[in-house]
Amino acid sequence: MQYLAGLTLAVMGGDAREVTLVEHLAGAGAIVQTFGLPVQGDNIITCGEPDKCLAGVQALILPVPGVNENMQLHSTYQEEKVTITGELLAPLPAGTPVLVGMARKPLRELLEQCGLELVEVMKLDEVAILNSIPSAEGAVQMAMERLPITIHGSRAVVLGFGRTGQTLAQLLAAMHARTTVIARNPAQLARASAMGLQAAHFQELVDYLRDVDVIFNTIPAPVITANILQKLPPATLIIDLASAPGGTDFARARELGIQAVLAPGLPGKVAPKTAGTILARVVPRLLLQKVKP
Repeated sequence: MQYLAGLTLAVMGGDAREVTLVEHLAGAGAIVQTFGLPVQGDNIITCGEPDKCLAGVQALILPVPGVNENMQLHSTYQEEKVTITGELLAPLPAGTPVLVGMARKPLRELLEQCGLELVEVMKLDEVAILNSIPSAEGAVQMAMERLPITIHGSRAVVLGFGRTGQTLAQLLAAMHARTTVIARNPAQLARASAMGLQAAHFQELVDYLRDVDVIFNTIPAPVITANILQKLPPATLIIDLASAPGGTDFARARELGIQAVLAPGLPGKVAPKTAGTILARVVPRLLLQKVKP
């Protein structure tokens, strides 16, 4: 079904997720101009230069991680770093939608200066909830690879009970880990209890540290501080799923000999095909809302 026929789109940088997305967009009839992606096919135009990729497009799609603090484009397949600048974006008409997973402050400010419309895809519940599945599976996979014990019977603590925390806690419980959810929101704690999980307020966190085997953090704020780390058994494993720099004092963890791993963006690493399919379910609808073919 060619429901995107008449649209010309730019997709710059990315990884296997964007490859899947481009294939879907082109299959739906859009002309897709790509830069930094190894994908070919009908309706797909490969561009050797970023400015050529942006010529005559009605929307720009950036990778899920977007750009770093130095405005360098995330691109798994591109060795040379590309910097997103106002000069590069100048040909885009005012109001052109720019879709990205999550936008850091420098990108937000640049798009505002250029008069372009920012659309953060990962902030949509539909995307975040579906993405929580590969995030949870990837986190458990990491724990299985690093723990000397099985998940079954292990003592696991999940910090935060948002979309990722809920899916992760359910998965751990299904694998018969002794799972405790730590959160501040009374409604979230009630939901965890209703799901048959042990639930406790952050003020009670210290009471659950003496015998813990693994801690999964989903909160993008400093929560596993030096004070908390000092109370953990040395064999505790910490897997921090929050966006960089995470919620763990990694320097202090190293000093104490505690294994702590920062693991943001797991969907694109452990299940890129699924993560790309999730984008392909949502991005076309967003484009049709923002741009008329």
